[in-house]
Amino acid sequence: MAVVSKMIPAPDKVKIRTALLSVSDKTGIVELASALAEHGVRLLSTGGTFKSLAAAGLQVTDVSDVTGFPEIMDGRVKTLHPNVHGGLLAIRDDVDHQAAMQEHGIGAIDLAVINLYPFEEVRAAGGDYPTTVENIDIGGPAMIRAAAKNHAYVTVVTDAQDYPQLIEALRSDDGQTAYAFRQKLAAKAYARTAAYDTMISNWFAEALDIEMPRYRTVGGMLSQEMRYGENPHQSAGFYLTGDKRPGVSTATLIQGKQLSYNNINDTDAAYELVAEFPSEAGPACAIIKHANPCGVAIGGSLVEAYKRALACDSTSAFGGIIALNQMLDAATAEEIVKLFTEVIIAPDASDEAKAIIASKKNLRLLVAGGLPDPRSRGLTAKTVSGGLLVQTRDNGMVEDLDLRVVTKRAPTDQELIDMKFAFKVGKHVKSNAVVYAKNGQTAGIGAGQMSRVDSARIAGLKAEEAARAMGWAEPMTRGSAVASEAFLPFADGLLSMIAAGATAVIQPGGSMRDEEVIAAADEHGVAMVFTGMRHFRH
Repeated sequence: MAVVSKMIPAPDKVKIRTALLSVSDKTGIVELASALAEHGVRLLSTGGTFKSLAAAGLQVTDVSDVTGFPEIMDGRVKTLHPNVHGGLLAIRDDVDHQAAMQEHGIGAIDLAVINLYPFEEVRAAGGDYPTTVENIDIGGPAMIRAAAKNHAYVTVVTDAQDYPQLIEALRSDDGQTAYAFRQKLAAKAYARTAAYDTMISNWFAEALDIEMPRYRTVGGMLSQEMRYGENPHQSAGFYLTGDKRPGVSTATLIQGKQLSYNNINDTDAAYELVAEFPSEAGPACAIIKHANPCGVAIGGSLVEAYKRALACDSTSAFGGIIALNQMLDAATAEEIVKLFTEVIIAPDASDEAKAIIASKKNLRLLVAGGLPDPRSRGLTAKTVSGGLLVQTRDNGMVEDLDLRVVTKRAPTDQELIDMKFAFKVGKHVKSNAVVYAKNGQTAGIGAGQMSRVDSARIAGLKAEEAARAMGWAEPMTRGSAVASEAFLPFADGLLSMIAAGATAVIQPGGSMRDEEVIAAADEHGVAMVFTGMRHFRH
């Protein structure tokens, strides 16, 4: 049953006389406490925070002296006490609350400065199960929620970034805080505890191998407020979940302005794609535009891989995102700056390469420190009206599949290599997807069409345009292998691929008309392999 409010109006200004400080992250806490002391605020504190403040020469009272009860159970129980929560939750203008405070000797707490045990950091560092559980904060969230609920009278601060604003508010208003200020801090406090609990619940689901728990939450911390979203009339922000997967969220921006919404989306797509090609296997480059690859290639050197990727569709590459699977070197940087590019992301960059990129002040350079593991588990999510679609990451790898030759002619060794290359790329192309490849280089890419036949034709046309642009005698689709990320429902798609010059096809199989498609392949002497796995991408 809902609790009915007594409708006592909240005061605008509240004088801070007593503050409770209990923080895991001590950044700025001594400076804040000193500023509070200047305003005559009584300081209460716990454990390590108490020691830090006392060591700084500040007059501070241990919470144990307020509760009349020592910290017990290795600090698990110290603030879970009526003298703390009564002081946070009491409605100051309610006569019954005042009577209860007087009867039980509960003093009002006007400010709560609390941050939580470093659960996120312990989890990210790979802490074992008992250590991770021990870093689940109980008292901190309880006090934060209590103070935030009673924001009519209590100021709650959960983020060290808000310390300067609090200090300024006290200095400019004779040690008081305004109601609007307390409201904003309370809203932030609930968001903080929600994100914290989200991290914990998701860790439990992962640790216990519960892929789809009854309740699923998504939380994050604002890393960047953007000028706009996909379009100028949309607002946007970039939130970090705490996942340390190498990529755009963990990379260091070496130079260039902030990434836009579209930059971040495309850079993530580019880096996840290039990670399909491990750095120890040789250099690889992926060029992305609007979350789809316009060219992917491997090479004997990084600059060769870049040039080969660019050759697939140099027109679409203009203003694109370039992802590399090895350290960006000077030779590759020299080539890249010849073309207008939005973002480069790589595991690292040499000093010479950084100096070359610096000549293009608007070109963003990101170093990620490593490549994401395409086989690793994880979740992806997208919103729909009234809901959240969550699925495990597509970590299927063609190398792990039991490939089945279904035609009379088996693929040659080179065709098989190109098939696998094309299928890897196709995994990262919006459906319907068709990818032609030859000698470790994309020859044509058809993406996002409602008809697979259209994707095959568009990829062929792209290959012809590339041949004209490069001055080649014929498009690279001649003698290529081609990948379809999902099964071919009819033979017409295959015939379009054959018309473009493909001699080998890799696809999942599983259509009701597989036999018809296989027969068409046999009729034209084309080798076909079934993977048994599709890679829809919407």
